[in-house]
Amino acid sequence: MENVQTYPEISSDKFVFVQKTDLEHDKKLDTKPVGYFKGAFKRFCKNKGAIVAACIIVVLVLFAIIVPFCTQYSVSYTDKYYRNVMPRSSVFKNTSFWDGCKARAVGEADYVYYRAMGEETGHYAIKNNKAELNDDGLYEFRLDTYHSVGVVYINLLPEEYENLQAYQNETGIQVIYPTIRLSDRPQADQDINNGNYYYKTTKVQGKTQITLDKDGNVIPVYREYPAAHPIDNYHSLRIEGDGFDRNGTLYQYAYASVMGNSYECRVNYYEYYIYEHTRVLKDGVKTPDFLFGTTGNGQDILTCLASGARFSFIFGIVVALVNMIIGAIYGSIEGYYGGKTDLVMERISDILSAIPMMIVITLLKYHMEGSSHILILFLSFFLTGWIGMASTTRMQFYRFKNQEYVLAARTLGARDGRLMFKHIFPNAIGTLVTSCALVIPSMIYSEVNLTYLGIINLSGGKITSVGTLIEMGQQSLTLAPHVVMFPTIFLVLLMLSFNLFGNGLRDAFNPSLRGSEG
Repeated sequence: MENVQTYPEISSDKFVFVQKTDLEHDKKLDTKPVGYFKGAFKRFCKNKGAIVAACIIVVLVLFAIIVPFCTQYSVSYTDKYYRNVMPRSSVFKNTSFWDGCKARAVGEADYVYYRAMGEETGHYAIKNNKAELNDDGLYEFRLDTYHSVGVVYINLLPEEYENLQAYQNETGIQVIYPTIRLSDRPQADQDINNGNYYYKTTKVQGKTQITLDKDGNVIPVYREYPAAHPIDNYHSLRIEGDGFDRNGTLYQYAYASVMGNSYECRVNYYEYYIYEHTRVLKDGVKTPDFLFGTTGNGQDILTCLASGARFSFIFGIVVALVNMIIGAIYGSIEGYYGGKTDLVMERISDILSAIPMMIVITLLKYHMEGSSHILILFLSFFLTGWIGMASTTRMQFYRFKNQEYVLAARTLGARDGRLMFKHIFPNAIGTLVTSCALVIPSMIYSEVNLTYLGIINLSGGKITSVGTLIEMGQQSLTLAPHVVMFPTIFLVLLMLSFNLFGNGLRDAFNPSLRGSEG
């Protein structure tokens, strides 16, 4: 007997006619096509590291553009007294941070030296005139690098001498202090012109030793003269204690020594700096505040760093763009035509790339002696810098020139120029843009190395370099580490940011990731 498969009976009332509204039809796609660059931008925005790096690069670029216009100093500005001074901001003047001071621990002789400076002028090199004696017998305090210059000797012409006295009378600020006879000055060679020794000293084993009274105070040795017979043509403010009676004769301190047709004066340099910049130079400087401190040459680090950063950015971008244009054209011809053309052009590239950059720069310096080092720097990178970009473009052309759309365009009669730059080259733009972004920090780093080593000298004039600042800071690394710290931080941020930014561009322009942005 055959097995017959049976099915359950279904009642007819279970069958219902479908309504037209229940029918499913193909719906029109609401999405819009995403272009190549729009898709690349979306992929780039998903890379958080690249976004942060891009923001840092923007900040560094704005720093390089804006700061040179806002600072009160210039690159060529130098000050022989304010060398290696610490960074200072008025916002932190009452703190122990960014206040222009540095921690010091000195013996009694140095402590008396700094203490006496403040006692004479009221400008204390020891911050807040507070010092503590530690277990090693050393005085610990914060040394104000701006007031540690103290009093200096300067020569003034008669007109300048009168103008400075008028400034004192007008403002009530003591700038000129009593002078010291040459015979009463320290006899040690390194201290004879040090204006801060206004007191009695002796020379012991070639070094200056301070002579104190029984109370431990210094003994002033100001030059004196009878008031009835003036010798300094001085008619302005006088310090406390000036004008005293001796055996019935009124004596006064001399505030200048006549030196031919000029006056030698002792001036408090902090106050004289303010006077010179506000009344003489009229350059907008009110007080000596260097936000990043100064170099060993007395240059403002903030101004020099911003100017050096601007030069580095201009150099890197210009060299990268020029090399990209030259390399793209050269590589396009190589990759498109191939054969003997490619063979000859590639051998030329190999010969040029085999020449070390140092040789190129040395030869240019030799044959262009007397020319600007900036011109030599640009030319040396223009001569061989395009080779890498040409190689990248060549490989991209070999990759795309036999694609179907290129063959179709050639079949329709497109010329070589149109095929190269209309159909093939656009597909290589992503790779070239990424390469260009990565070349910029490489160019900047090379420029910094060359200026750091002194091969290219940008230390003079109105232009400087980050490498020059680092080289200056190395000379005073133990005494003033801030000189090398700020340009080094800038360089580190620049290199890391550009590398992360370039990696983000590389991933964004990667054709294999198209459609992965969701």
